[in-house]
Amino acid sequence: MVHSIAAVREGAQISAYLDDTYLEQVDTRVIAVGEKDGTAWAAVEHCLFHPQGGGQPADRGWLQDAEIVPVRDHESGLVVATAAAGGGLPELAVGEWVRARIDLEPRMLHAALHTAGHLVEAVGRTQGWEMVGSIHFPGQARIEFQAPPSDARLADPEGREEVTAVLRAAVAAAVADDLPVFARYLPDGRREVHLDALHSAPCGGTHVRSLGDLTDVELPTLKVKKGRIRVSYTATHRSRR
Repeated sequence: MVHSIAAVREGAQISAYLDDTYLEQVDTRVIAVGEKDGTAWAAVEHCLFHPQGGGQPADRGWLQDAEIVPVRDHESGLVVATAAAGGGLPELAVGEWVRARIDLEPRMLHAALHTAGHLVEAVGRTQGWEMVGSIHFPGQARIEFQAPPSDARLADPEGREEVTAVLRAAVAAAVADDLPVFARYLPDGRREVHLDALHSAPCGGTHVRSLGDLTDVELPTLKVKKGRIRVSYTATHRSRR
C-alpha cells in the first residue's frame, strides 16, 4: 500500500470513534492519501470510522459526499477510507479540510451488541467459564466459552435451560441497575473497557454509555458442542429521544 509517510509522521490520527460513540460528524484534515490495487484511499486526522475488527462490523461513513468503507492499514497503523462498492473518492490532498460523518443508527446497534457481548461474558465468568471467542455482528452475535467438564447442568436440555435462566436473570439485573460503561488506558497503552466493577476487558470497540442504554437483550437457550458453550444473544440501543 503506497502512502504519504511524511504526512503520517506529521499528523497522528486520533481515533475519535473510541472517544465518543455518538459523535456523528466532524470537520477534519486529510493526513495521508494513497492507492492500493488501483483503489484510492485517504486517512483523516479525527477518524470517526470504526473499521471491521474485534468482532464488530465496520461503520458506514462518508467523506464529503462520497460513501466510504473504513479499513485498517496494518503497515501505517492508520484507519483509511476506501470507496464503497460502485463509488469513488473525491480527489483529496494532504492538509485539505473535509467533512467526515457516519450513519449513527448502525453505529448505535453495533455499540449495543458489543456492550451486550461484554455483559454476556461477565455473567458467563460468574459460572466459572472462560471465554474463547466472540462475535458481535447483527444476527450472529454470540460468546463462546470453554465448557468445564464438571458442570453437570450442561449435559441435558433441562440443565442447559436452567443455567441459561441464571444468565438471563444476571443480565437483566445489570441492565436494570444501569451500570456505567467506560474505558481506561493502561500504562502499556492498551484500552480497557469496564462495566462498572462487574467486568473489564481489553477492547477497541464502541460501547454504550451505560447498561441502561440496552434494550431487547435476549438469550436463547445456550448450546454445547465439541467442548464449547455457545451463548447467542440479541440487543438493541434504547431510543435516545
